[in-house]
Amino acid sequence: MSTNDYVKYMTETFIKHFELPKEKRKQLRLDRKNARRPALIHWFGLLPISISMFIKRRG
Repeated sequence: MSTNDYVKYMTETFIKHFELPKEKRKQLRLDRKNARRPALIHWFGLLPISISMFIKRRG
């Protein structure tokens, strides 16, 4: 990919993003945020969840 192609792609992406209404951009951002896994699972896997479930069951 040449530099010109990259600049063209970035410009098109930038323009496409800012042509969307502000509410639509905000909704897309919230959707992406809600689709992510919690940080605890992302960094440490299922171990923290299994420990918390074990503690809740005992307590």
